[in-house]
Amino acid sequence: MKKLLKNGRVVDPSQNIDETLDILIEGEYILKIAEKIMEKDAEVIDCAGMVVAPGFIDMHCHLREPGYEYKETIETGTRAALAGGFTSVACMPNTNPVCDNDSIVRFIRKKAEEAGFSRVFPIGAITKKREGKELAEMGLMAQFGAVAFSDDGSSVASAFVMRKALEYARTVGKILIQHAEEPTLFEGGQVHEGFVSCELGLKGIPSQCETVIVQRDIDLCALTEGCLHFAHISCKESLKYIKEAKGKNIKITCEVTPHHLLLNEEAVRDFNTLAKVNPPLRTKEDQYALLEGIFDGTIDAIATDHAPHHRDEKDCEFGLAKFGISSLDIAVPSMIDFLIHKNGLPLPRFVELLSTNPAKILNIPYGTLKEGSIADITVFSLRNQTQVNPDKFY
Repeated sequence: MKKLLKNGRVVDPSQNIDETLDILIEGEYILKIAEKIMEKDAEVIDCAGMVVAPGFIDMHCHLREPGYEYKETIETGTRAALAGGFTSVACMPNTNPVCDNDSIVRFIRKKAEEAGFSRVFPIGAITKKREGKELAEMGLMAQFGAVAFSDDGSSVASAFVMRKALEYARTVGKILIQHAEEPTLFEGGQVHEGFVSCELGLKGIPSQCETVIVQRDIDLCALTEGCLHFAHISCKESLKYIKEAKGKNIKITCEVTPHHLLLNEEAVRDFNTLAKVNPPLRTKEDQYALLEGIFDGTIDAIATDHAPHHRDEKDCEFGLAKFGISSLDIAVPSMIDFLIHKNGLPLPRFVELLSTNPAKILNIPYGTLKEGSIADITVFSLRNQTQVNPDKFY
């Protein structure tokens, strides 16, 4: 069956396209993209007033399965992703058991296929059990579908292990994703270290907890000629180091989350556990720097870091509450409102951050509407409004 998407504003940074076009799809592939396509045998989908873009990719989320199905499952997570406009997601390995071997990679892919919603690309662990000591079998995981490697939720604290990981990942043609966090500076921390943490009497997490690992791993990347992506960057100093590294042609990329763009440390006042995330919400100055990084190109992708928990794990005293926020359902509309409507971000740059660049970073065959490519498409409105109701989150 052929499908014909007509009259949409087609935005595809991979081809420098931003104009009203039609897209003809046959089977799984884009057959033609042009003005006023006529095809008698096709099912017509009128996209007038809508934006037609390469499918959005969330390159950093937590689907919790296996092991934490009481928080989320692959089915509920991918249903939420699809409802939120993401045709693909890459899930982190901090499951139970940890995704540090090919059997867990295959399990995740099988469960995603059975669910039938968004595509799922597993991210394998860098080290066995995410303990930061011994490298996991990246080669075997890559063979069975792992698209990248990360110990997310923990940092690879050992410089020696991180160096070996960068060298090993290069041999299998995959990227490492670092959760930049120096564990001895983080230990026991609850919120960003500053005025708010002092006023609340909570142990703070200084910006240096992130920046010392960012600096170290940039140096290791240069040493090994490896390829590294920094997850959920939260502070201005990290961006400064990343920008300098890119100027030296070191193979570094980074992402920012919607919650670090939209919120700052003020959100945790009144001991609001819903705003307890890791890395923590930083200062207004950091928040503005992240927005600037979106505009100047330092930041390569927007990723949700969707990390859902059971209500009981958030509805408790602050020190016991889990780090994490649920955002797959609302990330795209919140970013349209904040970045496009309130700050004037050009639409091609928006699509680049949510589709084109994540596909490039993960080296997956999506993020484009080129003729002959897989028909993976997100259609969205710049005018419609969404009423946020957590009780209706998938």
